[in-house]
Amino acid sequence: MNRIVHSGLSVLLAFGLVGAASAQTTQSEAPAGGKTETPTGAQTGTLPGGQTGAQPTGAAGAQTPTTPQPSESVSKLDSADRQFLNDAAQSGALEIEGSKLALEKSQNAQVKEFAQKMIDDHTKVSQKLAELAKSKGYEPPNEPSLMQKAKLKALSMRDEGFDEAYANEIGVDAHEDAVKLFEKSAQDVKDPEVKQFATETLPSLKMHLEAAQALQKSVVPAKKQ
Repeated sequence: MNRIVHSGLSVLLAFGLVGAASAQTTQSEAPAGGKTETPTGAQTGTLPGGQTGAQPTGAAGAQTPTTPQPSESVSKLDSADRQFLNDAAQSGALEIEGSKLALEKSQNAQVKEFAQKMIDDHTKVSQKLAELAKSKGYEPPNEPSLMQKAKLKALSMRDEGFDEAYANEIGVDAHEDAVKLFEKSAQDVKDPEVKQFATETLPSLKMHLEAAQALQKSVVPAKKQ
């Protein structure tokens, strides 16, 4: 009986020693202070439902800020400056379309020569005007006004007396209006580049008017001048 009791105590003692050894091993593996370290680059936070967990931070978790695209710098024109560009564009379109009619309908060499020069010169001026207006954020018209279209329509229906009508209406009258427009705008417009355009174009318009007046004298009977 004593031998059995002694054997049982030996077994229990053996189990006790193994348990103590396992506890020491577990404690030696835990970090000092008994705290569990959170991996670098993570923060603990509250997850949905009240649970806590690590939240990513740093480059992986950061949102990339959206870089705003630079907007185009567009100069705003004064209303009077826009009106000048509008009127000048329509004036040039009238000269070009009227002169195209002259090339089609006239039999006079002087009229055809004048008309071709008007097409060439006013096309260049119109292109320059369009580029300038675009740089200011404004798109000018590329055709005559409604009233000017009506004038062109009436001109296109003329056969007899076409040269006279062209010299009077497109040659002289239209250029007189253009010279007045550019003279006023060269003084009044506020945008410096638009003012420069008006100033630089004015001399050629005055030359056109002088040429138109000379043409008028050659094709219009003296009693009608």
